[in-house]
Amino acid sequence: MSLAFCILKALKALKLIDNAPPLWWPNAGSVEVVLGAILTQRTKFSNAKKSLEQLKSIGLLDQDPNKSLKNLAHTPLATLAPLIAPSGFYNQKARHLNALSQNILKDFNSFETFKAEVNREWLLAQKGVGFESADSILNYACLRPVFVVDTYTYKLLATLGMEIEDYHALQKFFTKGLEQDLPQVLALYENKLDLAGIYARLHGKIVACMQGKIALKPHLANLADYL
Repeated sequence: MSLAFCILKALKALKLIDNAPPLWWPNAGSVEVVLGAILTQRTKFSNAKKSLEQLKSIGLLDQDPNKSLKNLAHTPLATLAPLIAPSGFYNQKARHLNALSQNILKDFNSFETFKAEVNREWLLAQKGVGFESADSILNYACLRPVFVVDTYTYKLLATLGMEIEDYHALQKFFTKGLEQDLPQVLALYENKLDLAGIYARLHGKIVACMQGKIALKPHLANLADYL
């Protein structure tokens, strides 16, 4: 078994996100995730959530994702920025949300087509979208088997004696390990969750573990065999 699988198994046993939404990120598969991936940059998700609630309160964020994109694409920045102020850097984020909404509509015509056809290269070409944001959109909005890496991922492995600073090397550590043990990984979830969902929940478990300052090392048997 890979160390990545052992980490997943240990985290799952801790039941850290049992009360979270099915894919951890609220409203996974919706346009809210695309907006949230921008809004949550350099701030807490609770602040991004406040911004989303304010967009909902005046009707800019609608149940129809295409209407939401059109609203954001045509809302003046002077109107949009104060609404997302809880997220911080609101003038910059307003420009990024406005441009991203316009580009999704221009290049894909609809949110459903965007979910089905967008790729990482397109996302990274958008202003304000980096590796973490792009992968968050691909995993949590488009429901693709893409593992999201953040500072908590680095911190978790550092507590286990592994210093991997490169984003893609960290990502590969988990994806290669879990794909190597895929039958066992799927069985861990009783074959009721696909790899995209497992990646989504694993990221959430890592965040919860690190935010809760939980030492994972004691829960991993024979860690020395992997290091």
